[in-house]
Amino acid sequence: MATTYCSYVAGAGKDSVHKDYHDREYGFPINDDNLLFARLVLEINQAGLSWETILKKKDNFFRAFDQFELRKVARYTDKKKASLMLDAGIIRNRLKIEAAIHNAGIILQIQKEHGSFRQWLDHHHPKTKEEWVKLFKQSFRFTGGEIVNEFMMSTGYLPGAHTADCPIYKKVMKLKPKWAEKK
Repeated sequence: MATTYCSYVAGAGKDSVHKDYHDREYGFPINDDNLLFARLVLEINQAGLSWETILKKKDNFFRAFDQFELRKVARYTDKKKASLMLDAGIIRNRLKIEAAIHNAGIILQIQKEHGSFRQWLDHHHPKTKEEWVKLFKQSFRFTGGEIVNEFMMSTGYLPGAHTADCPIYKKVMKLKPKWAEKK
């Protein structure tokens, strides 16, 4: 049984959805607020399911949620919510859908106050997992410990996305902004 995502991916095969995600996205910094929002929504939707399920449905999520354009998602109507509940290409969970809409509105407020969601995250960095969870629970919906941990690790704010001997580790470290070096 794999103890890290890196070792799991090493045994998953070159055509695995996990390998592509591991090699191109996991742990890499994200500068675009819509893509940060997308990652948060995907992590929320993973709760209770396998990450492989989410990765296989990722393109459907982007389509269904208008490429995760924050302004569009924040304005979703009851009609749009109903259509999402009927979309077999995504996870049809009312609470997760409503959390995405609510969280889009929160990120728009954060953008007004801090310039961007990314700048807000940078402003609060560094924090421990527990501190991030507390901060997220103050504003966002459906952001428990594992969801926040995976979101923060997958976007480079918490360590542990890759082991030091992973070939992707060095790529990620080269892309991390200077704040990432704070301990």
